[in-house]
Amino acid sequence: MPTSPGPFAGRTIADLARDLREGRTTSTALVRLALDAIAELDPLLNAFVTVDADGARAAARRADEELGGGLDRGPLHGVPVGVKDLIMVAGLPVSMGSRHFAGHAAVSDAACVARLRAAGAVIVGKTNTHEFAYGPTGDRSAAGPSRNPWDPARMPGGSSCGSAVAVAAGMVPLALGTDTGGSVRIPAALCGVAGFKPAYGAIPVDGVFPLAQTLDHVGVLAGHEQDCLVAYRSLVPGGARVDDRPSRGVAWLDPTGLFACDAQVARTTRQALEAGTGPLEELALSADEAAELRETYTAIQSSEAAAVHAARLAEAPELFDPEVLERLRVATEMPGWRYVRAVRARPRHAEVVGALFDRHDVVALPTVPITAPFLGQRATELDGESVAVRAALLAFTSPWNVLGFPALSVPAGTVRGLPVGLQLICRPGREHLLFEAAHGGPLPG
Repeated sequence: MPTSPGPFAGRTIADLARDLREGRTTSTALVRLALDAIAELDPLLNAFVTVDADGARAAARRADEELGGGLDRGPLHGVPVGVKDLIMVAGLPVSMGSRHFAGHAAVSDAACVARLRAAGAVIVGKTNTHEFAYGPTGDRSAAGPSRNPWDPARMPGGSSCGSAVAVAAGMVPLALGTDTGGSVRIPAALCGVAGFKPAYGAIPVDGVFPLAQTLDHVGVLAGHEQDCLVAYRSLVPGGARVDDRPSRGVAWLDPTGLFACDAQVARTTRQALEAGTGPLEELALSADEAAELRETYTAIQSSEAAAVHAARLAEAPELFDPEVLERLRVATEMPGWRYVRAVRARPRHAEVVGALFDRHDVVALPTVPITAPFLGQRATELDGESVAVRAALLAFTSPWNVLGFPALSVPAGTVRGLPVGLQLICRPGREHLLFEAAHGGPLPG
């Protein structure tokens, strides 16, 4: 990675937890490392919009005192964490990446933040977001664009841009994000980290500013997929339904059935998976089903986002980023009948697309069909044709928000010097199989 990595690059939460419990480090020391890394790297990368140095130091001291007194809250105890600036953290500014909320502070913790604190995690600050999470590029925010650590001239992906950049650059080992159409998995793929979107409703969205309420998920980003699993288990203590029937393996979903795909991206991600699984059976979605899925996603997201922002559009449109404003104005033109039809279509999509899982428990494809475009780039070339960057970034991730299925993106190598991600999807209750597939076999414990 061209950007000099911070202290948490290549470190797993298991490593940190072991060092904490065996006395080789303290939470206070880990937080100091995080704060120093943010001070050094963030002026270039713009991952954080708020750093709560005093609050983090105080929380780290409490974490050390608790461990010293025999109270161990679990694997996240004493670990520094970033939180997307769409998620409320009591007492800290929360802007949603927008001038509409300049000077606003949260009065209480979101449910997911309360669970992080209960697990002993130390929140060091708030990470940048595409304005109101309404964009997969991560370069439209009142705080300015976040920059990809692999090439600061390129976009990190969005909308959980700051969380992905903070983890990829090694400023923190873990960060929370949100995912409505791929907003955890897209930046994870473009920045070379792991990102997990659990099943719809698995992690509560109470205290999270909505984009499209029936598509919104809270997710996690980390340097390694096992760290995503650790965080998920901490955020859903005893609440995750597990279907522990034996695995029926992994299949490859032809990505070109959904959207055009860079041939090197497809080849690299498939080879990364087959290195652990061997040859894969190939599945496909019909062109008609893929088109209907895109239409369903667009109708639901547009209608629900327009409803969230109707008053702001009427009263202070000038406070929006121009690109986000234009998207919202287009969203308001979505006919109500299309929204109703899209909502009614979701059970049918679940049945048709769910048939992909009749013989296999995990379906795999690239997370995104391209590598990271440049900041501000809005068109790219695939198969000799110009395509919209936004459509390309969302093409392989948004279907799983429509269905509410768990989806995991893991690093799968590089193409032309930039990272690419492999996406693994399963039915709810089979999440452990995603991590096993990424790991190359059964996980310990």
